[in-house]
Amino acid sequence: MKPLLLRLHRWTTLVFAVPLAVLIVTGLVLSLEPILQDKGSRSLKLPASEIVALLDKHDPEGKARALSVRAYENRLNVQGIGEDGSTDFDLATKTPVDDSEATMLSDIFGDMRRLHEHFVFDLEWVVTASTIAMIVLMLIGVFMGWPRIRNTISGWHQGIAWVLLPLLVLSPVTGLMLAFRINIGGALPPQDKAALPKLKEAVEMLGKDRDLGGLIWLRNRGGRLLARVNEDGVFRVYQVSRQGVVLTNTNWSRGLHEGNIAGMWTGIMVLVTSLAFIGLMATGLTIWFRRTFLRKRNRDRSRPAPAQSPAE
Repeated sequence: MKPLLLRLHRWTTLVFAVPLAVLIVTGLVLSLEPILQDKGSRSLKLPASEIVALLDKHDPEGKARALSVRAYENRLNVQGIGEDGSTDFDLATKTPVDDSEATMLSDIFGDMRRLHEHFVFDLEWVVTASTIAMIVLMLIGVFMGWPRIRNTISGWHQGIAWVLLPLLVLSPVTGLMLAFRINIGGALPPQDKAALPKLKEAVEMLGKDRDLGGLIWLRNRGGRLLARVNEDGVFRVYQVSRQGVVLTNTNWSRGLHEGNIAGMWTGIMVLVTSLAFIGLMATGLTIWFRRTFLRKRNRDRSRPAPAQSPAE
């Protein structure tokens, strides 16, 4: 049974090698974003009045539909205004900035997120299939039995897989929950669409009892006006309506997958998980390469040379 499982483990990895590599590498890059956002927002002071003043000056008609604060870049992005439908503001000078010719860290995170969620050509099914394959690989590894921990490539591969198994399983399982919109924390509160405030009004409501240096984004999602706010390292989501600002239930699936549910520790947890996946893929492919090509080369070298005829 074990040779069959080993062969199935090996071929599943090879078939999904490219999309798995994309998921793992983009996941590693994205694991840095909540850590950087948390670090930047802890030292950022942003009163609601400053955001309101920017909106009054640059969006007098009230066309803005969303905004986000990138604390690690000291930028405020407003969607719905500007020539290209989006404008960035420097939070130090409170002036618009043109970064069209420069690649910002947020641009890299955005590209990585699109690849992580949609692969290429918007092939979301490839991401879902690869995530399922990742879970299957771990199940096969468990059924192959206890590891033999040695100071070899195979020993390191098995050691990483078994020591970090709970974290490794958690990542794809919560990823599938997000793909199928499964929220462990429960549904959001009902929303009367007629009670949705304008963006500027929502900013004033959010900033009434808190500084908005921890604000990550404020936008309409599914007919609800939601705000994600960093509060002492925990990324909480509030629902904003004219009736008030209501804290929503914790989305454990997203929080555990993205690493923003319990401060810096969960961010480091996701980073370690991503590095472990890279280690597993690197050692696994090395084992396969050595087994397939190096052994074949050694066999070819060990074969005796064909005898030459006297005429030769």
